[in-house]
Amino acid sequence: MRSLRVCFLFSEECIVLLLFIMQLSFKPPSIDAVTTVGGNETDHLALLEFKAQIVLDPQNATSSWNGSAHFCNWEGVICGRKHKRVTILDLQSKGLVGSLSPYIGNMSFLREIRLGNNSLRGIIPAEVGRLFRLQGLNLSHNQVEGKIPLNLSLCSNLRVLILEFNKLEGNIPTELANLSKLRHLWFSSNYLTGALPPFIGNLSSLEDLYVAENFLGGIIPDAVGQLNHLSDFALGYNNFSGIIPPAIYNISSINVFSMSFNSLHGSLPSDMGILLPHLQVLQLDENYLSGSIPMSLSNASNLILISLSANNFNGKVLVQFGLLKQLKHINLANNTLGGQRYDDDLHLITSLANCSSLVSLELSYNKFTGALPTSVANLSSTLRTLAIASNRVSGSLPLGLFDLVNLPRIVLQVNQIAGPIPPEIGKLQKLQDLLLDGNRLIGEIPSTIGNLSSLYRLQLSQNKLQGNIPPSFGNCHSLLFLFLSSNNLSGSIPKQLFPTSSKLVLLSLSQNHLVGSLPSEIGNLFNLNILYISRNMLSGKIPSNLGQCSSLEFLSLYSNNLQGTIPMSLESLRGLRKFDLSKNNMSGQIPMYLGKLSLEYLNLSFNNFEGEVPTKGVFANVSSVFLEGNKMICGGIPELRLPRCITVVSKRRKLRQVKIAAITVSCISGVLILSASLYLWFKKHKTKQSPGSLEIKSFRELSYQMILKATDGFSTANLLGAGSFGSVYKGTLEEDGTIIAVKVLNLQQKGAAKSFMAECKVLQNIRHRNLVRTITSCSSIDFLGNDFKALVYEYMPNGNLGKWLHPSSEVYVEPTEQWSLSFLQRMNIAIDVGSALDYLHHGCQKPVIHCDLKPSNILLDNDMVANIGDFGLAKFLSQLNNPIQSSSVGVRGTIGYAAPGNYSCFSPSLHILCLASKFNFSPLFSKFWFVNSRIWARK
Repeated sequence: MRSLRVCFLFSEECIVLLLFIMQLSFKPPSIDAVTTVGGNETDHLALLEFKAQIVLDPQNATSSWNGSAHFCNWEGVICGRKHKRVTILDLQSKGLVGSLSPYIGNMSFLREIRLGNNSLRGIIPAEVGRLFRLQGLNLSHNQVEGKIPLNLSLCSNLRVLILEFNKLEGNIPTELANLSKLRHLWFSSNYLTGALPPFIGNLSSLEDLYVAENFLGGIIPDAVGQLNHLSDFALGYNNFSGIIPPAIYNISSINVFSMSFNSLHGSLPSDMGILLPHLQVLQLDENYLSGSIPMSLSNASNLILISLSANNFNGKVLVQFGLLKQLKHINLANNTLGGQRYDDDLHLITSLANCSSLVSLELSYNKFTGALPTSVANLSSTLRTLAIASNRVSGSLPLGLFDLVNLPRIVLQVNQIAGPIPPEIGKLQKLQDLLLDGNRLIGEIPSTIGNLSSLYRLQLSQNKLQGNIPPSFGNCHSLLFLFLSSNNLSGSIPKQLFPTSSKLVLLSLSQNHLVGSLPSEIGNLFNLNILYISRNMLSGKIPSNLGQCSSLEFLSLYSNNLQGTIPMSLESLRGLRKFDLSKNNMSGQIPMYLGKLSLEYLNLSFNNFEGEVPTKGVFANVSSVFLEGNKMICGGIPELRLPRCITVVSKRRKLRQVKIAAITVSCISGVLILSASLYLWFKKHKTKQSPGSLEIKSFRELSYQMILKATDGFSTANLLGAGSFGSVYKGTLEEDGTIIAVKVLNLQQKGAAKSFMAECKVLQNIRHRNLVRTITSCSSIDFLGNDFKALVYEYMPNGNLGKWLHPSSEVYVEPTEQWSLSFLQRMNIAIDVGSALDYLHHGCQKPVIHCDLKPSNILLDNDMVANIGDFGLAKFLSQLNNPIQSSSVGVRGTIGYAAPGNYSCFSPSLHILCLASKFNFSPLFSKFWFVNSRIWARK
């Protein structure tokens, strides 16, 4: 008994051992027994504790974890044959929500923990350090937070440590230097700070080192050059500076060399391709590297991807790409490669004929000269992007270009290409994106362009094209963006351009010689957002059908010969932001409804308008409305300095006197009647109030008890998701069956109460069709006397956008066309989100910054309309402008997601394109606009 008491002071495992000794005389239980003794019982209890911390198990992965079977037969549990102890815990991609139990450290025979791709949160328990047999730990793609535990250094047998895509913070602990057997170290996409510690060089067995997408900085230590077995080396999207240590080039085993989006400088060694013969992925874009591209890269015959864009590389490209037969992607954009001294800059295209797997060729924003070679026809049939924009390419469009019948994207804008557009363009049946604007093209637009049924964007602006607009454009049923401005096009606008099935979002026909009237069929463009037809010779009236374009935000019709009045049907354009009708022959009164629209800019100058100018809406801002050149208008706000409307004022004065008299009599009568009614009512109902007389409030009053019933006691079956500050449940109100979404704050979590107050403060100031509607809030006390705070929202049946997109997490990813959302749905979602952001930034009385915009915070209703939610981190712009408050804001939101504010849209004509690129319609489409924005930002 004494020994048992002493043993109890040390550990519960000792008790289990004594019990095991006491039962040696009994027959040992079989593997099918419900529970066992000794270490097996320790594992059994640890697994049950692990399950107890899981609050949501959508795939019922742990449903078998009960007494009906031995724990070695439970799903995801693998035991050793000899001791029947748990050796592997494998519950990857099960959608588990919860936290890691510290009891996991009691399963001392564990060799592998595989819990990646779930929604586990909380910290990594320090007890994991007790698993001295552990060889693999995978917690990637969860919501684990806190610091990397120092006790991990005790797991001396660890070979695989994968913690990427979490919320870990702090430095990389120096104690990890003890993990001498470590082969795979993946810390990408976290919040890690500090430097890359030199002890990394002591991990002599290391093969993979992924620390991309963190906040690491400083120089890359020379000690990395000691990793003789290193294969994959990824430091991209950090703040590393200095030069790339020369010792790294001595690691001949390197396959992946990725350091994009840092501040590295210096040049690449001329013998790089010889030193790294096994190189497959070379990613150094968005740095400050200079010098020439090493010709020796021709020796790295295994290269699949070369991405050196947005650096300062110069000179002629001497790499023999024809020797790199496995090459799929080349991105040399935004450098200063090529020059006038080299007439054969584009000869590299000829050598690419041997690259049978080539997918993309990006050479835009350089100084390449010369004509496109006819050998372009020999490029791979797998090619998806040919981009040589903003160079000095001359000559004509080679006919061989149109033999690439599988090519979806051609980007040759802003060059010196001359000659006509060949009719052979109609052969490119799969072409989706054709950018030829800013060249010297002449002749007519061939009617065969109507054969491009997959075309969704065509840019032919700023050329010298002539003739009529082909009616065959009506056959391009997928067309979203059409730019034909700044040419010499003539004739009328064909009504075939506006078929009933049209999906046009942007139409730019400005600065041509178009005549006739604007076809009434334009009303078929229900998705039209931008319409530019200025600086032509159009006549007639503005068609009333234009009011059917309910998505219109930018309308420019200036410098034409339009006549008549502004049709009343335009009152339905509630989202119209900019309207320019200047320099026409319009007449009549300025409609009062223009003051009720969302207009930010209105130009009615140099027309023949007459009568009183409205004073509300855009007319109340003298810097947003332009009315000069209309000699018969009057009134308006004093800042416009227009003459007074004398006749109107006199009539109004008489009418006002009559109204005053009538109102006075009515008021006196009303007071007498009201007094008598109140007297009789109070006499009849002294203390009792009729329920029907209660004022209907704008917000429903929901108690804790009502919310508890609606969510079935916050049942896990109703759990929709969990975040940093609480959980969201689906509920059904008992009184009327209304389905709601309830966000219950975890007030034990630091910052939860502050998040609740911040969200309430923001939500009481905003109302928009694309913001999740708040039904009410509840601040009460639960049945245990604890504080209870919750927000009640309108329920969104289609969940969040993140579950529809499923982005990949690999360093290098092949482009794919298998999307779960159609292109039009993505476009509509982008417009919805852009509209909501514009409202938050410009439409609110107090501009609001969301601070955490990501796909999981974009919710979709029954009609797939996007609604932005979760304003727990939101801030008013005035707070961010306050240096005292903004200095404490720090990094907010979610790492790894580029919010829409990160993109640069420099003109209204690019507004909708930037919105489109932010939702990743295709990797290539998104990449092009992202590169453009980076180029403008740097130049």
